[in-house]
Amino acid sequence: MLHKPFGVLSQYSDEGKRRGWGSLNLPFPSDVYSIGRLDADSEGLLLLTNDNRLKASLLDPEQGHARTYHVQVEGIARPEQLEKLQTPMNLKIKGKTITTQGCDAKLINPSWPPRVPPIRVRKTVPDSWLEVTLYEGKNRQVRRMTAAVGLPTLRLIRVTMGNWSLGTMTPGDWMQLDNTHST
Repeated sequence: MLHKPFGVLSQYSDEGKRRGWGSLNLPFPSDVYSIGRLDADSEGLLLLTNDNRLKASLLDPEQGHARTYHVQVEGIARPEQLEKLQTPMNLKIKGKTITTQGCDAKLINPSWPPRVPPIRVRKTVPDSWLEVTLYEGKNRQVRRMTAAVGLPTLRLIRVTMGNWSLGTMTPGDWMQLDNTHST
């Protein structure tokens, strides 16, 4: 389990000017791959494995494993915006319209340290934090959902995936897990 830092890809290899997680010099075998993806501009929990059964079970849409994110958004979320996030919505992804499942969404007040580099801040627009739990994982889904309800994402941190939790790990931290371990 890795706390993927901002700016690092969810793949081992670098791509263009973007660093892959291999640049973090982790002591993993060469046949280890990420389970799922986090965009380079997202942070947080990334599971890495060479266990294909575990990878398949966590990515199987039929299994519906929860993924929880802490999302810093531009604006203060109103109850009606949270309600819209919790109901299925149509999103355009890669030229196709998909209907999301409902999710859990609520206002929170986490204590994450500032991101490096810092997020974009506008002095006239406040920001707030949401906790969003999905049971599916479409391309940039959380960012598309918050934008659709008028709350553009400024920072996104995945804090749980299935039974695993980021806990107090900081960017670049990792821990060895076995198939029975969850925090």
